Amino acid sequence: MSELVKTLVLRPDISKPKWDQSTFEGRAKHFFAITNPLNLFHGEKQLDEFKKIVEDYRKGSVSNDLTLNQLWKAKHVVDSAFHPSTGEKMMMVGRMSAQVPMNMAITGGMLTFYKSPMAVIFWQWLNQSFNAVVNYTNRSGDGGSVSQLLVSYCAATGGALTAALGLNSLVKKAPPLVGRLVPFVAVCVANSINIPMMRRGELTEGIDILDENGQVIGQSPGVAQSAISQVVVSRIFMAVPSFAFIPVVVNALEKRPYFKANPKMFLPLQTILCGLVLSVSTPVGCALFPQLTPVSFDQIEPELAQKIKNLPNPPKQLYCNKGL
Repeated sequence: MSELVKTLVLRPDISKPKWDQSTFEGRAKHFFAITNPLNLFHGEKQLDEFKKIVEDYRKGSVSNDLTLNQLWKAKHVVDSAFHPSTGEKMMMVGRMSAQVPMNMAITGGMLTFYKSPMAVIFWQWLNQSFNAVVNYTNRSGDGGSVSQLLVSYCAATGGALTAALGLNSLVKKAPPLVGRLVPFVAVCVANSINIPMMRRGELTEGIDILDENGQVIGQSPGVAQSAISQVVVSRIFMAVPSFAFIPVVVNALEKRPYFKANPKMFLPLQTILCGLVLSVSTPVGCALFPQLTPVSFDQIEPELAQKIKNLPNPPKQLYCNKGL
């Protein structure tokens, strides 16, 4: 039975994740909790109740029957459903907890209908449209990124379609497995375009550099390049098991008599496999790099480094929030 929060001498700091974020295991546990699709089944009333528990706790108000497990569950559900900057309830389809079920359906479609040009256009468009919704839902609270999102959405969609249609025309005579891997290449191309374009302001103006207390003490374009590269790698890593592993499995099954006689089974089969794989690869991909990434003085521009060192109480360790 979980302890009552009221009886604890040292109460948890819920401004930080439950698990140690300096370790891969701690980060993985955190993202398994945040991306859990079961978070979507909480209704509006429940979400508001969870938010009240978290807000009351931050104000020092704790009910007599609140347990430690209930507190952390409320915190994880709130983190998955409410915007971290604005505190507004996010649209369901754009939440991190919707990543697995939405990508499960879209990826299953892309892997199944990869031969017809019209099908390729539809599924790649749908995938980039979903990515745009996620980016919009999780945008920064200043609201100034809508035009950036539209430009990056058009560029990523164009890049994905060019890669998919172009490669499909090149691999027509190649073995079937090669054709099945084309959607993976298209997704990699789209991610490599979408994420840097969406965050191109950071590449020119710089990403926020933080001290140990989370205070912004400068901006660094150089660190932004590293942070955005990590995000691209994480997104591609999430896609590898679904787009590279499942085609190998399906290519082998395609030769079996049962599947030759029942080709319509490939859509539900690949969709279910995607769901199983994504439920692991999504949180693991998010956990590859620390969200709050340590930054050394050697990584930032010399002028900024000197400015920070000249502060009254210069920080010993710098950080940046790399994004997701």
